[in-house]
Order: sequence, then C-alpha cells, then structure tokens
Amino acid sequence: MTATQPTNVRPSPLAGRWYPANPRELRMMLDDYLDAAAPVAPPGPIVGLLAPHAGLVYSGPVAAYAYKLIAGPAPDLVAVISPSHHGYPAPLLTTGHDAYATPLGTVPVDGEAVRALGEIVDLYPVVRDPEHSLEIELPFLQHVLEGAFRLLPVMVLDQSAAGMRQLGLALAQVLQGRNALLVASSDLSHFYPQRIADALDAYLLEQVSAFDPEGVLEAEEKQQGYACGRGAIAAVMWAAQALGANRAQVLHHATSGAVNGDTHSVVGYGAGVFYRAEPEQA
Repeated sequence: MTATQPTNVRPSPLAGRWYPANPRELRMMLDDYLDAAAPVAPPGPIVGLLAPHAGLVYSGPVAAYAYKLIAGPAPDLVAVISPSHHGYPAPLLTTGHDAYATPLGTVPVDGEAVRALGEIVDLYPVVRDPEHSLEIELPFLQHVLEGAFRLLPVMVLDQSAAGMRQLGLALAQVLQGRNALLVASSDLSHFYPQRIADALDAYLLEQVSAFDPEGVLEAEEKQQGYACGRGAIAAVMWAAQALGANRAQVLHHATSGAVNGDTHSVVGYGAGVFYRAEPEQA
C-alpha cells in the first residue's frame, strides 16, 4: 500500500532563489560540492553537525564538509535547529505544516516528536514562514541520506544560555533511544573585511572545537566572535552532550569572499561535527 502523502505542505520560498528549482541542476550542484569536500572523519559515531545556511552557491562548499560524513542510510529522525531571522511573539518556533517541500521532494515532519518537545518547552507553530536557515539544510539531507527520514524543525529567537540549555536537554530527552541526528544551522561573522572575519570566526570555531556551548554564546558578548545561530549551535551542543557526544571537530571554514572575490565585506561559514569518542580516544 502506498503511504499517504502529506497535504499540509510548506511550499519552498527559496527554490529558484537560494538554490536551483530544477531538481537535476540542484543535484548536480550538491554533487559538485560533495566531490570537492575532503573532510577528516571523526573517530567515533556522529551525533550532530554544524552547517552554514546562506544561499547554496556561498554556503554549499562548506556545508558539504559536514554532510559528506553522513552519506548513507538515513536516521529515522533529523532535528534541525536554526535561528529565526523573522520576528514572532515567542522564543522558540516550529512549523505548523506536516511536511517541507523542496525540488527533491517532501520531507515529512515528525508530529509525535514535535508534540513531545512541545510538552517540555513552549513551541510556537508558524505556517508559510519565509525562514531560510532551516530549509536550506534540507536539500543536502535529502541528497546524501539513503531512505526516508522525518524532521523535527525548531527555529530559535532566544539566545540565552538558560533557554538554550533547556532546549538542548529537552531535545536530548525526545531523541533518547532513537536513531536520530542533530543539525545546528548557523553562519558566522557578517560583513567584516576578510582579515577581521577570519579572526572572529577563528575564535567562535575555537569554542565549537572545545565543545563549549557557553563559550559560543559568550563570544559575541566579548566581541570576539559572532554567529547568527549561536543559540542553535549551543542548544545542539548541549543536546549532543546529553546524548553521549564528548568531542567536537571543526571540519572547514571559508567566507563569501572565496566565491565572489569581494574580501572587503564577507560572511563567514563553518562546518563541524559532534561525535562520541571511545574512552581511549576521549
């Protein structure tokens, strides 16, 4: 019997703008980025990823370093945690739709996981939202994962340590015992000259490498680093740690200047992985 397709599907506001609307062109673009990426695989099971979220022509070459490492059988559930670039009357958002549409097909939302998370933290459902930072991760996931997976989408307006720790521990509670993957969606510094951006991004990624969620959140307060999704990164780090991850690894860094040649005002992108090392490696 053919499974019933979701009818309440969020249409993509990005296809044809942030990435190709033609499925063949989109797959070719993703393959080009994946073929060029040469990530060093971590010495242990992957619990979560860090990936950027600009238009694919800019962020795709960096995001490919993270997504190449998970190519293969799909987990049952992928929790994508992103910032919200649009104002809503709540600190934590999720979708009010049953699925997301991209040119590569639909990604069903795991309604049970959303409801379970909403019993622990307050989630505000939104429909037909314009948010790019969550959707932009989906084509890579659809392309590299073999088989169906369901989505747990969360968009964050809260950037506080208390709120993000609560979200992270709630995510871990919902994902515990499930075949699941966490994805933190975030770009890094915005619109600085290349030299300054490199320094800011290096500091922020040092906090990622140290697996220090508080350090990620405090970087901007100290004016030493910046990430538009710092709350999402911290929440995923806390969730990954609660699920057994004990190491983080930065995979790659670049800026928009590598694509358009403009080094006077760049946006930074980083890719990373959170994993569980064996005791002798920890």
